[in-house]
Amino acid sequence: MSRNLTLVLGGVRAGKSRYAQELAQRGGRALYVATAEAGDEEMAARIQAHREERPLDWATVEEPIDVVGALEPLLVNFDTVLIDCLTLWVSNLLLQDPDEQGIRADIQTEARRLLALYERHNAAWIVVSNEVGLGVVPATKLGRIYADELGRVNQQFAAAADDVTVMFAGLPVALTAGGVTGR
Repeated sequence: MSRNLTLVLGGVRAGKSRYAQELAQRGGRALYVATAEAGDEEMAARIQAHREERPLDWATVEEPIDVVGALEPLLVNFDTVLIDCLTLWVSNLLLQDPDEQGIRADIQTEARRLLALYERHNAAWIVVSNEVGLGVVPATKLGRIYADELGRVNQQFAAAADDVTVMFAGLPVALTAGGVTGR
């Protein structure tokens, strides 16, 4: 695959990761970038399930915070990069310092750095993220800050993407600048 940025959005258990992996399997040497951290047993089980679903010949980097630093020295070795997911990455960045002073600028700066890294290399990227803007407004201040920040990061990636797909109940819906298209 040549350089192409695909953003895969959707809700929880919408089929985002499965769909992204199907796309990545078409693209040669693949690097899977996992941003999750196991904060409890249930999350550890989710992470393990994701590990078991990946093809054995894929390389994996597990990095919850410094995705740019972890990826930069590796990108020349891969045709396809799958980042799963922006959702947890933004959460991890926010929870490093939940005091809102400067956090908005830092998260948006990190997102711009990640997109700039994509632009400097020839690998195809598939990036997964949750669409959290379709639900209720979070009840807590931190929850609202998180939803706003993830929404802004998703907008940055969507604006830069060649393809944006939203998953609903396991079904992909392709989006374009001109509207919705069929599969």
